[in-house]
Amino acid sequence: MIYLASQSPRRRQLLEQWGVPNALLLPDADEDTEALEVVKGMESPAGYVQRVTRLKLLAAMDRLAARQLPPAPVLCADTTVALGRRIFGKPRSKAEAMRMLTDLAGRRHRVLTAVAVGWQAEEGARIVQALSVSTVEFSPLTSVEIRRYVNTGEPMGKAGAYAIQGLAALWTRHLSGSYSGIMGLPAHETGQLLRAAGLRVY
Repeated sequence: MIYLASQSPRRRQLLEQWGVPNALLLPDADEDTEALEVVKGMESPAGYVQRVTRLKLLAAMDRLAARQLPPAPVLCADTTVALGRRIFGKPRSKAEAMRMLTDLAGRRHRVLTAVAVGWQAEEGARIVQALSVSTVEFSPLTSVEIRRYVNTGEPMGKAGAYAIQGLAALWTRHLSGSYSGIMGLPAHETGQLLRAAGLRVY
């Protein structure tokens, strides 16, 4: 069994699909996890997503200890979309989602998902991390198509303002890398980290 420190239902669905028993380890009401996602200076997309994931994992491990829950590995992940060095997080409004999708339409961009697993070993806390980088290219989109998509509500809460497993698949003309990584939890890298933590993964 592992603890999943993520509010993403897609990550939990993927773990269950892979046969990994898990329990949610979500932040307390007074925890400001959004503050961890602020981009610092000229941070690269890869550096950003790995830093944020590690900070979220450390916060989750502290949470586990504070709640005095039974020990088990903790998994945390974070996804960001990058157009060059520009980092696209989760849109805070429909207008911001429109701008993101307008910039991504007809262009090739990267989806970076960092995964980290931490656990308590005899020698102390252990943390292992991995990074999945995939490439996605959308067909050109009109402003009407983008507005229609944004109005479905699907882009909200998604890095880059889209869900590859949803309606956005209809205009994805190229994809290379990890499909599950674009969804938010890369299968290959996650399996390797869970094995390093001593879990049996098929």
